[in-house]
Amino acid sequence: MTSDRRGLQPRKRPRQVRAEFTRQRILDAAAHVFAEYGYAAGTTNRIAEQARVSIGSLYQYYPNKDAILVELLTRHLDAGMAEFPLEQGEPLSESVEGIMRRYVHGTIENHRDDPALLRVMAEQGPRSRELLERVTQGERRRIAHARRLFRDHPQVRVADVGIAARLVVSAVEMMVHKVMAGSPGVDTARFENELVTMLTRYLTGDPLAEPGD
Repeated sequence: MTSDRRGLQPRKRPRQVRAEFTRQRILDAAAHVFAEYGYAAGTTNRIAEQARVSIGSLYQYYPNKDAILVELLTRHLDAGMAEFPLEQGEPLSESVEGIMRRYVHGTIENHRDDPALLRVMAEQGPRSRELLERVTQGERRRIAHARRLFRDHPQVRVADVGIAARLVVSAVEMMVHKVMAGSPGVDTARFENELVTMLTRYLTGDPLAEPGD
């Protein structure tokens, strides 16, 4: 569901440590409430009660729960970008398996905290133009870095590095989200190993490649 920016922006950005602490309490409380009750029943009153602040104090920071969820989504996206290793100028001496390992592991860690909240953010959250643009820009940036890496890495044996970059970025994002949000109790270590093996074999063209080879 797409929405315009009106009503989705925080009312103010904290400039003092105490105010920033209060904002973080509200966000942490909202994550707990949305995960436990879902978005429809995750009211601002419940969020304020969980955060141990007055409803008036909550509204000083956020005009409504839509704005709070957008802030949680933004925080999730920023954490995902910070964990993306292909943006850090990987040396070409590092193996494809090593690069894929760090990429997959970082993405899993960014989805590990609360699968229920991930489902709320993905399925029920508002979508402002600004947020959708951030998602698109982030994906394009990851694809561009992956394309350059695959083009220059001596182990990569794909026929089309552009298509390979899109496939790898999309596969990791979609599969990690689907598994982490929809499969409670999944063995994340085994999932990580299988996904890394699949990506490494695809990129190197070696059907017998195993992580760590």
